[in-house]
Amino acid sequence: MSDGNVIDMKERSGDGFKWRNYTKFGLIALLILLLIGITLTNLFIVKEGEYRVIRQFGEVVRIESTPGLSYKIPFVQSVSTLPKYQMTYDVNEAEINTKDKKRMLIDNYAVWKIEDPKKMISNARTLENAEGRMEEFIYSVVRSELGKLNYEEIINDEASTRGSLNDKITEKVNELLSQDNYGIVVTDVRMKRTDLPKENEQSVFTRMISERESKAQEYLSIGDAQKNIIIADTDRQVKETLAKAQADAETIRAEGEAQAARVYNEAFSKDLSFYQLFRTLESYKKTINGETVIVLPSDSPYARLLMGYTE
Repeated sequence: MSDGNVIDMKERSGDGFKWRNYTKFGLIALLILLLIGITLTNLFIVKEGEYRVIRQFGEVVRIESTPGLSYKIPFVQSVSTLPKYQMTYDVNEAEINTKDKKRMLIDNYAVWKIEDPKKMISNARTLENAEGRMEEFIYSVVRSELGKLNYEEIINDEASTRGSLNDKITEKVNELLSQDNYGIVVTDVRMKRTDLPKENEQSVFTRMISERESKAQEYLSIGDAQKNIIIADTDRQVKETLAKAQADAETIRAEGEAQAARVYNEAFSKDLSFYQLFRTLESYKKTINGETVIVLPSDSPYARLLMGYTE
């Protein structure tokens, strides 16, 4: 039996061994968790419609564009994102001079995308810088192309000879971007609005109103001329139709009278005395009325008939 003041070294050594094992296991578990955490924080996902740019000490070492899971070296490499889809950029409003020395304000927009992110980063560094260079090229090309046209050709579609101006501008802007290796491509440049400087608006509006009134008067004159032609042609057709109808009526009337005379002749020739009586009675209609005074011998046939004698 040991004294109460005596320490059993075997027991103490057993407890220390246990604690050392616990500490070792804890450190190993902590190290494993730390490694897992470091691994997870250095994995990243490449999404559809984006580029993932991996830099090492500020330099681009690779670009991931295929959707899926990728990685970077911890503490050494960093990851940034660039859009892969098409973007729209509103070009700042600018003033240009036309071929006939008139000033006008133009407002454009561009549809563009990053085609080669490595070139874009190498030469433009950022999206903002790439858009700035693109805007400079667009303004330069638009000013050059519109400077070849008169003001009326730009604002008046009927008088325009510019053709596919937007396509020309897009093509030339892409040529400039390609020459400087900016790694971006413009798919379309469109003119949203063309305005006049404030001091020129009223004079141009007045001239446009005058031109439209002149055009309206021209249309009215053409309409009046066409109306007069139609009226004259209609009157001629009416006169021709009436003349033909009258001629046909005269012909029909003449044929009817001839046929009636023939019928009368055939009927009267069958009884001559009846015909003479009929002619006499017809003459009475024309010669005798309420004021007629006839002086005839009393023994004349006419008087006898009037007085009702039949013999």
